[in-house]
Amino acid sequence: MAVTDVDATAFAAFDMQELDAESFDAGLASAGDALAVVFFWGAPQGDLLRGVDCLNCEIAKKAMLANPDAIRALGLEWFHSNVYEHRELARRFALHGVPTWFFFLRGKRLGRATGWRGLAQFEAAVAAARAKAEAAVAGKADRPAD
Repeated sequence: MAVTDVDATAFAAFDMQELDAESFDAGLASAGDALAVVFFWGAPQGDLLRGVDCLNCEIAKKAMLANPDAIRALGLEWFHSNVYEHRELARRFALHGVPTWFFFLRGKRLGRATGWRGLAQFEAAVAAARAKAEAAVAGKADRPAD
C-alpha cells in the first residue's frame, strides 16, 4: 500500500522510496555505493485509515522538514517502511519502537538510530555509520589480491 493516508510530505521531500519485505533487499541494492538509510516508522492499520502516524514519527518528520538543507547535506539515499504494515521487517530487524533508522552500505547494516533526539544526534549517527563504511572499504583495499 502506498503511503497516502498519513502525512507523506517528508517522504516526498527527501525522495524516500517505500520498501516492503519483498522489495527491501533490491531497494537497498539500488542505492549502489551510497550510504542508505531506512526510516522505519509506524501507523497501525486503524490509525492509517484515520490518517494518524505515531507521535514520535511525526515529530521526527516535522523536525527533518524544518531542516531540509541539513538533512540533504548528509548525502543519504533514503528509504522508508511502515513496520505496522510490514511486520516481517519489524521482526527481521527486531524493532521494538519507532521511529528507527538503519544505515546500510551495499546491503550491509552499519548502525541504527532509535528515536528522534534532535538533528545533532542524527548527524552523529550518520557520521558513525559513514566511518564504519569508510573503514570497511579501506579494509577491502588493504587486502592482498588473490
